[in-house]
Amino acid sequence: MRLKTSSSKNSTSLYVIKSVTINAKRTSKIVEKLGTVTELSKKLNGQDPFEWARKHIEELNSKEKEESREIIVKYSPAKQIKKDEQRSFNGGYLFLQKIYHELGLEKICNDITSKYKTKFDLDAILSRLIYGRIIYPASKHATCKLSEKFIEQPKFDLHQVYRALELIAKETDLIQSSLYKNSLKISKRNTGILYYDCTNYFFEIEQESGIKQYGYSKEHKPNPIVQMGLFMDGDGVPLAFNITSGNTNEQKTLKPLEEKILSDFALSKFVVCTDAGLASADNRKFNTKGDRAFITTQSIKKLKEHLKSWALDPIDWHLSGDPKSYDISKLEEEQKYMDRTFYKERWMKENGFEQKIVVTFSLKYKYYQRKIRNSQIGRAQNTLETNPSKIKKSNPNDYKRFINKTSCTNDGEIAEKSVYTIDISLIEKEEAYDGFYAVCTNLEDDASEIIKVNQRRWEIEECFRIMKSEFKARPVYLSNDDRIEAHFTTCFISLIIYRLLERKLNDQFTCAEIIAGLKEMNFLEIKGEGYIPTYTRDDFTDLLHEEFGFRTDFQIVPSSQMNKIIKQTKK
Repeated sequence: MRLKTSSSKNSTSLYVIKSVTINAKRTSKIVEKLGTVTELSKKLNGQDPFEWARKHIEELNSKEKEESREIIVKYSPAKQIKKDEQRSFNGGYLFLQKIYHELGLEKICNDITSKYKTKFDLDAILSRLIYGRIIYPASKHATCKLSEKFIEQPKFDLHQVYRALELIAKETDLIQSSLYKNSLKISKRNTGILYYDCTNYFFEIEQESGIKQYGYSKEHKPNPIVQMGLFMDGDGVPLAFNITSGNTNEQKTLKPLEEKILSDFALSKFVVCTDAGLASADNRKFNTKGDRAFITTQSIKKLKEHLKSWALDPIDWHLSGDPKSYDISKLEEEQKYMDRTFYKERWMKENGFEQKIVVTFSLKYKYYQRKIRNSQIGRAQNTLETNPSKIKKSNPNDYKRFINKTSCTNDGEIAEKSVYTIDISLIEKEEAYDGFYAVCTNLEDDASEIIKVNQRRWEIEECFRIMKSEFKARPVYLSNDDRIEAHFTTCFISLIIYRLLERKLNDQFTCAEIIAGLKEMNFLEIKGEGYIPTYTRDDFTDLLHEEFGFRTDFQIVPSSQMNKIIKQTKK
């Protein structure tokens, strides 16, 4: 780098420039504009601007030389490494740390710490619980140990972690509302559409107590459970959650959490989208008030007979943007309609309020359902032929529902031996609904738009899958109610951070690829020198560095540079 002056009629300006090669041509690039001679003279209190500029450039050159120098490290094949000395560290958490601080979680922790006048570092504990939940999901005890894998070492003890959980549980409402408000500063939130769903998590115990109660387990586990209700915005980012006891009717979990959103999040105009299991008449009525509305799936089988006949009638179906009316019974031979969704709609008045039912039909969905059912029928037939003793009571989706048991003769007498056959009438009854799907709403919007909104419900189901499978949120090993709630608060925050990371990466990678990629971003520490990346540079790491504005993929990252990166992630 060198000094360049540029003179005009009124002033002389000083610049720092350097020679660079662009497209195989040497040229000069302005590194820094120092100012005019007059401005610098005033600022430097009479010191010679040119002399000051030369010294400044010498410092810049010295710094650049230091940062680009080659580092030579000597190793001896006859010298053992030190016992118990950690040499490998994970740096993948730094990208999570950037989002953590952008969400203002450090300030939230500091406010809670001030309120309760605690002496332990709540921010350090919460951040490690979150980074660990995403990269090294484990128990709280194991998370303390696994935190030592990160470049920044933990500064807390296990007993402080459990004390921190108690504070997190007390302030979970504050954390949720503050996270929402802070998230608006870094990303737009699509709160016009809110998706709600409920799931449960089991415990490796048999005795129920507190909120751990026996209830219907969605994983068919004979253990006490707790329920988690979750609201997600229209872009797949979690908004709010609550934890209720395992024996609570899930339909009753929606209204309290929605009321919390109305009061704490300052939201009033939105559409709530749910599945049929959460679509009680009370919940629908609740979302006809104010500027709120609902879209909920509707079982065609449970419709009144006249509505069921209308829904399954093959005539008077429509395509979006097409005025023509279609007869879906004549579509079988026309492949051009395989990827199209037909619909019909009508208003109905039930339970004291009006709602519109939208029924869709898809040939692709029909053939998909047939394929699944034929596979189940094949399994049922195979069971009849090879192992009839295996036949027991089945649930509504079990392939054994197609096996019919007859225990009497045609004359009505008790048979000596039960006879098992495939229930053809049940197959025909189920086939009548293949390809059909229905939703109810109080919106007057175009049916195609309502269908699009409902089709994104899979994302909230994916949220639960990520927490259960990737984050290993269950089984839960905690026993105190407040610690259980805190556990799910950390899972909830982890999910928000993960979803925001996913959006930064433009949804180009799967959940498994993202988590594996972060976990593999390890570094070998060279004492006194820096960190050598031991991970494979690929498209994932390139995009990660580009989106976050710092790089860790040089042959060695000097210690001073790594410290700068760490500071950058905490801004």
